[in-house]
Amino acid sequence: MEATPYRLNDGKFRLIGIPLISCVVPAIQHFDDFRQLNTTFGMYLLISVCTTLMLWEGNRLIITQARRAFPSYSQTTQRLLTEAAAGLLFTLVATFLLDQILCKGILHKEELLIGFRRSLVPTILVYLIYEAIYFFEAWKENVRKTESLARESVQSQLEVLKNQLDPHFLFNSLNTLAALIDDENIDAQQYLERLSDVYRYVLVSRHKNTVPLEEEIAFLDAYVYLNKIRFRDNLQVDKQLSPTAYRQYVTPLSLQMLIENAIKHNVVSKENPLKISIQQEGDQYLVVENTIQEKTILRSDGRDESTRVGLQNIINRYSLLTDRQVEIIRTGGLFTVKIPLLLS
Repeated sequence: MEATPYRLNDGKFRLIGIPLISCVVPAIQHFDDFRQLNTTFGMYLLISVCTTLMLWEGNRLIITQARRAFPSYSQTTQRLLTEAAAGLLFTLVATFLLDQILCKGILHKEELLIGFRRSLVPTILVYLIYEAIYFFEAWKENVRKTESLARESVQSQLEVLKNQLDPHFLFNSLNTLAALIDDENIDAQQYLERLSDVYRYVLVSRHKNTVPLEEEIAFLDAYVYLNKIRFRDNLQVDKQLSPTAYRQYVTPLSLQMLIENAIKHNVVSKENPLKISIQQEGDQYLVVENTIQEKTILRSDGRDESTRVGLQNIINRYSLLTDRQVEIIRTGGLFTVKIPLLLS
C-alpha cells in the first residue's frame, strides 16, 4: 500500500537526532562542565534529554497534522505558516512547564524563558530538515505527476480525435461550409454551429489538466445536441447540478467520453431509449449514470471491441490530480461512473 503523504518515515532520523541534540546542546552551552563531566553536567544532560524528547515528539505531531491538513505541493505556504505558529506556541508552553518542573526543581534556577531561548534554534533546525525533505519529495512527485498527466492528455487527444482530420483544418472548413449554407436552412446552420463549438472546445481544452465544470457542460450540451439529431428522443440526457458544482473543476473531455461510451455500448432506439443522468453527490463527486441495454460490437477478428480505453484514461488522469478515486458501479440495470469534483 502506498504511504500516506502525512505519515513520517523518520525512525532513523529520530533515533539519531534525539540523542545527538540531547548531548550536543548542553555540551555547547555548558562546555566547562562538559569537559569535567561532573554531576552538574549530568543534570544538564538529563534536563536536555527530557526537553529534546518532549519538543521533538510534540512538534513532530504538529508536522503530521499540518501535512494532513495541507498535503499538496501547492499548499506549502499554508502548511509552513501553520507549523510555524503552532510550533512556536507549543515550544513556548512546553519549555515554560519544563523550566518550572526541571530547572527550578533540580537546578534551583529561575530564569525567564531560559528553556525557550535555548531550544529555539535546535527546534527550528529540526523543522527545516523535516520540511526540506518533505518539500523535495513533494516536488519530485509533482514533477512525476505533471509528466504523467501530459502523457495521459496526449492519449486522451488521440482517443477523441482518432481517425479524424486535423482539428484546425476541420474547424476552419466548418466555418467555410457555414458560409455556403442557405440562411433559410436554420437546422443546418445550428448543426454546424454546435459542431464548431465541439471542435473549438477540443482545441482550447486539450492542453489543460482541468476545466470548470460549467465549460465542460456547455461543451457537452453541444455534443449531445449533435447526437440527438441522429437519435432524436431516443437519447435522453438529464442534468441536475447546483450552481456550486458548476464552479468546480473536472478533467477536460471526461464527461464527453462517458456519454460517448454509453452511446457506443448500448442500444439506442424508440423501443429502448437510452437514458443518461448527470448529477452531483455532495460537493465531492459528479455522477454519470445510464441504463444498460448492451449491444456487442465485434471486430473483424471476432473479438469484442469494448476495451474501455476511455474509462481507463479517465481513471489514470484523476489518479494524478486527486487521492479520491473514480468509482465504476454496475448494478440493477444501471452503469454508474463517479468522478471527483476538483477545486482547481
